[in-house]
Amino acid sequence: METLEAGKKIILFDGVCNLCNSSVQFVIKRDKKDIFRFASLQSEVGQRMLKERSIDSAQTDSIVLIEPNVAYYTRSSAAIEIAKEIGGLWSLLSVFNYILPESIRDSIYNFIAKNRYKWFGKKENCPLPTNEQKKKFIEQSN
Repeated sequence: METLEAGKKIILFDGVCNLCNSSVQFVIKRDKKDIFRFASLQSEVGQRMLKERSIDSAQTDSIVLIEPNVAYYTRSSAAIEIAKEIGGLWSLLSVFNYILPESIRDSIYNFIAKNRYKWFGKKENCPLPTNEQKKKFIEQSN
């Protein structure tokens, strides 16, 4: 795996999900501080990162945010942490950390995740990043 620069955070996402891929594009467009790096959950590097953190990929199949050597977040907590990092009005989503228990946030998140293929569709393969976006994606090196 390529070496990750200090201060970067990794978003693992479902690479065949149209909603997830649109979300990645949304984050890339708003990542003005160049904090995020990406890998699909289906990739070798994504699977390795899940295994290193003892995350069951059968239970977590849509989003994981990893702050190397600090913490990792799943489901709604990952989405809220990403929104806080993007900043601006998106950081206001962090209020849900305080007004809704994680179990309720994750129930809503899980409902959307469970229906994401039906509502938004899916691809047969992970789409390839543009040349400009390639530096933001973590790849397995040979």
